[in-house]
Amino acid sequence: MDKKNALRAGTLAAGTTLMMLLLSSPALAVTRDDGDDPGPGLSVGETLGLYVVAPLALFAVIAGLVWVLDRSKDRQDDTSSNIRVKGEASAKA
Repeated sequence: MDKKNALRAGTLAAGTTLMMLLLSSPALAVTRDDGDDPGPGLSVGETLGLYVVAPLALFAVIAGLVWVLDRSKDRQDDTSSNIRVKGEASAKA
């Protein structure tokens, strides 16, 4: 039953996204607005660096800092996995 619901939700999300893309109006980008002053375009390398390499590098730096500064190994394990108790029934038998 979960696969059916996931498939239905995925189909709905994909259909909604597709309809939003198809119904959006790119023709409005042709006409300039008053005061519009676009700068020079980005090259392929600049675009990839800005939108692909920079986020990946930022992610790597943050993940590296979290990994290096993580002190969770210093904490004592307070869960039931470190408790060793002999049952009274097995001790009497």
